[in-house]
Amino acid sequence: MVCIVNIDDSALQRVASSAGSRDVTAAPAGTYWAVVRRDLLLVRRRRVESLLPLGFFVVAASLFPIGVGPEPQTLRQIAPGVLWVCALLASMLSVTQMFAGDHADGTLEQMLLSQHPLIALVLGKITAQWLSGGLPLVLATPLLGVQFDMSAPSVATLCLTLMLGTPVLSALGALGAALTLGLRGGAALVFLLVLPLTVPALIFGTGAVGAVEASMGAQAHLSLLGAFLIFTLLGAPPATAAALRISME
Repeated sequence: MVCIVNIDDSALQRVASSAGSRDVTAAPAGTYWAVVRRDLLLVRRRRVESLLPLGFFVVAASLFPIGVGPEPQTLRQIAPGVLWVCALLASMLSVTQMFAGDHADGTLEQMLLSQHPLIALVLGKITAQWLSGGLPLVLATPLLGVQFDMSAPSVATLCLTLMLGTPVLSALGALGAALTLGLRGGAALVFLLVLPLTVPALIFGTGAVGAVEASMGAQAHLSLLGAFLIFTLLGAPPATAAALRISME
């Protein structure tokens, strides 16, 4: 693992130096893509661990039709809330250890001491976490929607809300992981810190599906969810970078 870290860090340095020699503004982009490639490579080498959130999402959502009963009307009513809550909890499982591995082997300290923009590093890790943890949840949602007897428009709207909402969960989860870095019981603290912040995404996401099922427009809910996504992506990375510096002091 140490060899991999050294290689990746040197790759980051080569990307940043080469980008800086061509164009100063290209350095953050090069750093961002280098971190994304590095984290996705590490995910490929830990396939079983990376599939745990998806497995939790599928199993937890599949238990509700068994426990509630086969009544189609009841399943359609609870489907948006159940799938959104299961996706939220599954996302939290994957973000709790976002910085733990890099902190344990010293990579995070090297990143903080390097000349690479820390916000670009944070954005790269958030993107890699969403691609490996959030996007699979969105892709699995149509199959789970069949279990709840959801209509095609409702499933499409639910997938769209999760496509907008899961990046919010990844960004807020990164902030919680940075604040609890190195603390005993940090995973439980991440849940307590992040879950209240995700309530707006949960409300707008489930509200959009409910509006479609009531033959109403979901544009208002989707617009609010998109605005919340933009606000989170603008505010969470700088806050996460500051939290990492404080945690490493």
